[in-house]
Amino acid sequence: MKQVVYIFCLTFLVFGCSKSSNGNDPNGENPDDGNGNEETISGVKLYFPQENMLCNEGTNLTPTESTVYFEWRANGADNYIITIENLSTSNVIQRETNEDIIPITIQRATAYKWFVESVLGSTTEQSDTWQFYNAGPGAQSYAPFPAEIVSPSMAESIPTTNTVTLQWTASDVDDDIAGFDVYFGTNETANDIHASNINTTETTVSVTSGTIYYWKIITRDALGNTSDSGVFQFRVQ
Repeated sequence: MKQVVYIFCLTFLVFGCSKSSNGNDPNGENPDDGNGNEETISGVKLYFPQENMLCNEGTNLTPTESTVYFEWRANGADNYIITIENLSTSNVIQRETNEDIIPITIQRATAYKWFVESVLGSTTEQSDTWQFYNAGPGAQSYAPFPAEIVSPSMAESIPTTNTVTLQWTASDVDDDIAGFDVYFGTNETANDIHASNINTTETTVSVTSGTIYYWKIITRDALGNTSDSGVFQFRVQ
């Protein structure tokens, strides 16, 4: 009888050890079943053209166009969707590829912004958005990038207050920004000048409750080149 009990206990111990060595953790979870079924994307990192820089490495040059090789870095994606926007005309180019580099023909002497989405199954991740200037023929001075609005954000609703601080950022490949013109008011076209040629990236405006306001920033460089942020709006409750 003692031998039977001994054999039974030994058998239980062997099978118990076998079950605990199947790759599961002590809590019964299995983070990797070893069959390659885990779907992960490492995140998309843009590489070229670089942020806020002058791109002068195009091919197939004509006086008005060049082909630029857009590059990024990511792991684990089925395919990528690249979006490029002309900051002067708002025209958008969109391409899909399963490579992390793609040649695209764009206008010369023109500012752009771009980002990449990586797609794996039903999962999508988007990169940061970078802006750059595609170089034009010969030596040129380039207009500043359009100012990027920080606050208030587009269509933001602001609690009742008497003043609001408008904030933005600006950059220029020539690094010669000279000042900003701020347009602000209740006109939808934002054609009411609030301040001219200021050298800071914020200004405070007076507001009234229950009113929608519109504003934009004109950026100027030392040679008189300008860029327009486009019209933004917010509402004071």
